[in-house]
Amino acid sequence: MRKITISVSLIFFIAALSFAQKKELSYEQSFKAASPDIVKPLPVIREWIDDQHYAESKKDADGKTKLWSVDVQTGNAVIYKDDVVESSRVSTTNSPDENKNLTASPDGKWAAYTRKNNLYAKDLSSGKEIQLSNDGSENIYSGYAAWVYYEEILGRASRYKAFWWSPDSKHIAFIHFDETQVPVFPIYNAEGHEGFLEHQHYPKAGDKNPEVKIGIVAVDNPAIVWADFNEKDDQYFGMPYWTPDGAALWVQWMPRLQNHLKIFSVSINNGSKKEVYDEQQKTWITLEDARLTFLNGGKQFIISSDKTGWKNLYLYNADGTFVNQITQGNFTTDLVEVDEKTKTVYFKARKENSARVDFYKIGLNGKGLARLSFGDYSHDNISLSPNQKYFITTYSNITTPPKMALLDTKGKMIRELGDSKGPEFDHYELPKTELVRVKSADGLFDLPMTVTYPVHFDPNKKYPVLISIYGGPNAGTVFDRWSNGFLRSAWWAKEGLIQVAMDNRSSGHFGKAGANYIYRQMGKYEIEDYMDCARWLRKQSYVDTTKVCITGGSFGGYITCMALTYGAEVFTHGMANYSVTDWGLYDTHYTERYMGTPQDNAEGYKITSPQSYVKNYKGLLRITHGTMDDNVHMQNTIQLVNKLEDLDKHFEFMIYPGERHGFRGLKSAQATNESYQFIYEHLLNKSMPEIFWK
Repeated sequence: MRKITISVSLIFFIAALSFAQKKELSYEQSFKAASPDIVKPLPVIREWIDDQHYAESKKDADGKTKLWSVDVQTGNAVIYKDDVVESSRVSTTNSPDENKNLTASPDGKWAAYTRKNNLYAKDLSSGKEIQLSNDGSENIYSGYAAWVYYEEILGRASRYKAFWWSPDSKHIAFIHFDETQVPVFPIYNAEGHEGFLEHQHYPKAGDKNPEVKIGIVAVDNPAIVWADFNEKDDQYFGMPYWTPDGAALWVQWMPRLQNHLKIFSVSINNGSKKEVYDEQQKTWITLEDARLTFLNGGKQFIISSDKTGWKNLYLYNADGTFVNQITQGNFTTDLVEVDEKTKTVYFKARKENSARVDFYKIGLNGKGLARLSFGDYSHDNISLSPNQKYFITTYSNITTPPKMALLDTKGKMIRELGDSKGPEFDHYELPKTELVRVKSADGLFDLPMTVTYPVHFDPNKKYPVLISIYGGPNAGTVFDRWSNGFLRSAWWAKEGLIQVAMDNRSSGHFGKAGANYIYRQMGKYEIEDYMDCARWLRKQSYVDTTKVCITGGSFGGYITCMALTYGAEVFTHGMANYSVTDWGLYDTHYTERYMGTPQDNAEGYKITSPQSYVKNYKGLLRITHGTMDDNVHMQNTIQLVNKLEDLDKHFEFMIYPGERHGFRGLKSAQATNESYQFIYEHLLNKSMPEIFWK
């Protein structure tokens, strides 16, 4: 065999020539719309038809979008039905005269809704309307949520809906709220000649909460049965669960301290209750995480709990007797489905790597754990067939754009369904991203961090750093998955910016065990963990230590304010958007879960407020807030600005008139460009291209 010798200089010449031939992304590609030659959409799988066919939305030969029935084994597709997406029947208006949250009964014969804060039902065949509650007013609501329940317990997706049909369509359960004693916060609207005030019932930490009770009403006999709870107690209720036969309503209850969860089975006939579950923790229990799944027609149930320090699945009998723990270990689970015939539980978990999601199955008895997903990828979207024979997964990692595949539940690959990587993807200059872990100062945690390096990265040069964070409990942002914003990130990498995301010990990577550290001092460990990560960055030879910028919104804005005050020795620049600046100014349910009340934890509230550290401020902070933010009130920013001004500190401040929590429309575009202007001026030291302002 003839020996071939290639010089090192030739290798570098060939590599450089190959790299030089790559294309640069344009502004339009990075910020407006990606060209399909770089990335392309994955198939749109709408639903499973049966275990052998799924429905895919795509165009026919005439260019009309249809639903196609696709054979699992062969991939052959035939038209299933017209792809008609029904418009939402939920009213989004704030008018009290409108029917809100119109919801059909399971049998399709009735509709329920609220109007003027009362609950109604209508017989759809006759058109007859029945009023189910009568005390609705500006302070009292039946079936329509108080703000703190909408935001923190039922969730924004509820659109304030607080009523639920029974499976047999005979009853409606609802929550009744009385906000008479809840403080009203004024929100100023500057429109017109005089402007006007909105009055929002908003319980800040330590304030009076709404008085709440649970009602059950039959549509054929609208006499309300009230569950046996005292509405005067300082308490919270979670979203209730109907038993599969509709014979009872299960209600989640906890005291205001949020460290004790009880679940009761409530009689639909007289409201009497029987305890079926009891859990206590030394710190807190997150009400929304205690999800129930009924089995065997309601004879058993599965509940998720993080009482061991990690969220696992537990099996109980309906009378409350414990059967067995299903999953166990230092990982967080998310139940997907239960096959009762084979007694198999399917779930997602961050088990192999806390930055990735995998798909598993295990016996109901806790035996036979098996990983069904594959490779070093995060399998973030799983769709399981009706009889749990197949599943479709969408997967990626930080170097691999999303792909879609079909597998059976033995883990065997049936076929690839799609790849979002376009034909020109490899012909563009795209930056390198890697996931690193930094040891916390106390040596207890390996904090995850992604670093995206500049294009043509030279370790001998100095680069500015932009750190994007959120930071809230169990709300991490560092994952080994492809970023949807990679084209925008590629632009900044081309401009010479190191881009970083990082997570703290409470982010979810370390389960409830990690999050417990923040109890009664939310923000302290988080900012210190971020400072440890930033110190690691500052030690790297290629980092410009005079330009270490951090940015975020809401909780991320809070962390940014802490970074430029508490962490002023580490962070030099910051962009803080609609930020909490004192936990005493945020709502009861969220804040007190982690902090207790200001009355019993005054020191904790003091040491976690950036307002307490304004004297340390010495970098440059850009602050933004919407004047009508009804979530994090602009009061937070005003109080921080007041302290900065009194101490003669230089900062930037931009208000957005009429904007709520986050900015939309024209204001969003302007706010985004202002942040880009900040990056160009203060981090990159050059003028922002004119095309941004066109």
